Amino acid sequence: MNEKIHHGRNIKRFREMMGIKQESLAFELGPDWSQKKVSLLEQKEEVEEELLRQVAEILKVPAEAIKSFNEEAVFNVISNTYNNESKDNSTLIASSVNYQPNFNPLDKLLEQVEENKKLYERLLESEKEKVELLKRLLENKLST
Repeated sequence: MNEKIHHGRNIKRFREMMGIKQESLAFELGPDWSQKKVSLLEQKEEVEEELLRQVAEILKVPAEAIKSFNEEAVFNVISNTYNNESKDNSTLIASSVNYQPNFNPLDKLLEQVEENKKLYERLLESEKEKVELLKRLLENKLST
């Protein structure tokens, strides 16, 4: 199972993981680059060593990571780890997969609604005090 690694697809994966847009990568690669050219690069099965090194530097990953990243291998590792752990420690896996909070989310929501009400009431009271103060100031100003 010696499948060829697709450099362009790996560049795209790392770029997306880093949250970098094609336009930004093109800008970093220099004036000869455009979003379209980066798109074409990401379709290439094999990328020249120097360009691969330059892209890796921009993405802040080792060039070797782009050359050797194999999604299937990653899934195999995750699958094997999950399966091994579930045999050895099934309650831990079950609890992490089937998370049950120890509080009622609706109760938390209602607490927040009550807190917002209290804040609104305090704000309203403060505004009423301001209006009263302004009325008194205006009355004093008119009476003098």
